[in-house]
Amino acid sequence: MARKRPITAFGWAIKKRLAELQLDQREFCRLHNIPENRLGDIMTGARKATKQREQIKRLLGIDDDYPQEKAE
Repeated sequence: MARKRPITAFGWAIKKRLAELQLDQREFCRLHNIPENRLGDIMTGARKATKQREQIKRLLGIDDDYPQEKAE
């Protein structure tokens, strides 16, 4: 099944960091009380979700080099 929205650079940074920590997306969301669909929306740029985006960057130690993608 083809993806409707491609994963953004920030989304790939999230995936890479989760792999380094040996966590999957579901477990990360459960541990930090982040809705799973919100994480997916952030990774594809479907939603800004500034509060969760900042929380994810802080928790995973991701640099602020990624521009905020436009949500449609």
